[in-house]
Amino acid sequence: MTVHDTPGAVRDEDAFDPAAVHAWLSERLDGLSGPPTVQQFPGGASNLTYQLNYPDRKLILRRPPRGHRAASAHDMRREFQVQQRLRPVFEFVPKMLAFCEDESVIGAEFYVMEKLDGIILRRDLPEGLNPTPEQTRALCLQAIDRLIELHQVDVEAAGLADIGKGPGYVRRQIDGWCRRFERARTDNVPDCAEVMRWLQENQPEDVGACLIHNDYRFDNLVLDDSLQVIGVLDWEMATVGDPLMELGAVLAYWTQADDDEFLQSMRRQPTHLPGMLTRDEVVEYYAERTGRQEQVAKNGTFYRVYGIFRLAVILQQLYKRYVDGGTHNPIYANMWEYVVYADRQCRELIASDAKAAG
Repeated sequence: MTVHDTPGAVRDEDAFDPAAVHAWLSERLDGLSGPPTVQQFPGGASNLTYQLNYPDRKLILRRPPRGHRAASAHDMRREFQVQQRLRPVFEFVPKMLAFCEDESVIGAEFYVMEKLDGIILRRDLPEGLNPTPEQTRALCLQAIDRLIELHQVDVEAAGLADIGKGPGYVRRQIDGWCRRFERARTDNVPDCAEVMRWLQENQPEDVGACLIHNDYRFDNLVLDDSLQVIGVLDWEMATVGDPLMELGAVLAYWTQADDDEFLQSMRRQPTHLPGMLTRDEVVEYYAERTGRQEQVAKNGTFYRVYGIFRLAVILQQLYKRYVDGGTHNPIYANMWEYVVYADRQCRELIASDAKAAG
């Protein structure tokens, strides 16, 4: 029984003409007999991912979602070029094949890459995969190690220094996510004023500038049958920025076994399994391996609150797109509930931090 990640039927609102894609692609790649059949992967709350099935080859197509999009988001050329430049120095990036800027082909820019065939861990383990706690722990540590390796990439040598905006990353992130929340807020969520004010008033200086993925989760990792990481997917938000801000973002998705029922219901990856590190253990392991124990000890609550608030804004933006009719995908319909929860969670962390400080 296979446990490899498999796509399903294309949602009606996300469909495109396979013949048009084949005509464009066959002028750039040899040996394609088509048109291909097309399937869609179930993930993709942001950019959409499809599988092009040719008789002897499977390719992956990435395109932005339909409907309202932030002006700077979903830049397919940038996503393509980041991976193209990174692949020679970070082996876990898929091979890029072709970029299309002609929106008449499918109604948007897109790119095509080689498929990395393997296992992708989503909310629950695929049927037939039952790792021991020891295997799960080894996988967990390996996933963090790959993140640390990414943070150690020489961005100048890789030709990626230009994707960042220089010093001031922390400030830009806080300012930017606060603005995005205010634009996307709906009447059924709190104003998050206390949280945004605290983030503005307590932000530390940048601890460094490195390549960060910005959406690093298990469902963006590809594993082989021995549970070794062979690929990292979904580079649309990659940039040069502060590594501890990325760590905070990673923690926001990290639902552990003793979290409450609501967080368990929102879980997108199997970080609750026996053998998985807790959030505190993730922080401790990362800090020890990178020598950032002092910075984490001093500002750990800030990075945690930032990650939770950032995730709340992302989900609120997706919910707003659903409310505005930009998508009819029911996965977005209840995302506002996390914003309510996150506001309370952030305020509790802030209060606990203030109490600990005396």
